[in-house]
Amino acid sequence: MYDIISVGDATIDVFIKINDAHVQCTINKEICELCIKYGDKIAVEEMQNLVAGNAANNAVGSSRLGMKTAIYMNVGADDSGFRIKKKLVEEKVDPSYIKVNEGMESNYSVVLRFQGERSIFVYHQQWKYELPKMEPTKWVYYTSASSSFTNGTFSQDLANYVKVTGAKMGYNPGTYQMKAGVKNFPEILAVTEAFFVNVEEAKRILGIPEDTAMDIKELLKKTRDDLGLKTVVITDGREGSYSFDGNDYWKLPEFPGERVEATGAGDSYATAVCSALFHGENLAEAMVWGGINSASVVGQIGPQAGLLTLEEIKNRRESKPDFKAEKI
Repeated sequence: MYDIISVGDATIDVFIKINDAHVQCTINKEICELCIKYGDKIAVEEMQNLVAGNAANNAVGSSRLGMKTAIYMNVGADDSGFRIKKKLVEEKVDPSYIKVNEGMESNYSVVLRFQGERSIFVYHQQWKYELPKMEPTKWVYYTSASSSFTNGTFSQDLANYVKVTGAKMGYNPGTYQMKAGVKNFPEILAVTEAFFVNVEEAKRILGIPEDTAMDIKELLKKTRDDLGLKTVVITDGREGSYSFDGNDYWKLPEFPGERVEATGAGDSYATAVCSALFHGENLAEAMVWGGINSASVVGQIGPQAGLLTLEEIKNRRESKPDFKAEKI
């Protein structure tokens, strides 16, 4: 039996750092835009080429946190696909359920880095998602997939697998899952143990304009009630994170540390929360693990370099005993 199986996509990410830009925000700073000169050549200060992608980030992070991990994903029969698979094997992620697609290229993204934040240009292949026959697992982590995930019976097959195996599922919907409508897949929501989104994503899913000011407790409750979920966790960048399990509302501040760039912050946070729950921690303490892991990741370039081991996350937690989630 596995401890966790990650389900979703992986990519090759090219990280580009630029300085010749500016940020323009609305008055209440609910919406900010990265602005560069149209039609101009923009100087690149740094560039790196890394294996990434939500499911791959979760798989690597879960493995480092002491979980027996496998991954279901698609890659192309190209150099990028070889690199992705090689990296996962090096991180002790079981590659048995990786499907190599002949005649197709792997996913690719370009990440613009500016002043500690990032904007991502994402290219997803139109994979044919077919859930393979998988061994039982204690957790499933379902995340970003291309728009073709709506073809066939993939969502229903995944939900059935979770029910039959008795697994718990963490769900972090990606861009195309939100475009397809998270509410349109009630079978997935019904088997979700913990649902992870940021503030903007929660509003988008609920059909609330992103610049609408909203009390966080109201947003948590509405997300949970409207989607019929057990536990909702909402992250809010440097403001920290929040959760609601139907009984208690929790708030956790940002864990202190240098912020180099934010790619993978949400993945690392959700990965550590699921791992902490797997290791027997309660929700409030699981959020602490998430905050610590996320702070480590944003302190380095790329979504995987800063992912912590189980020993590292426990040591950092012990070094900050007063870092706790509080009821709100």
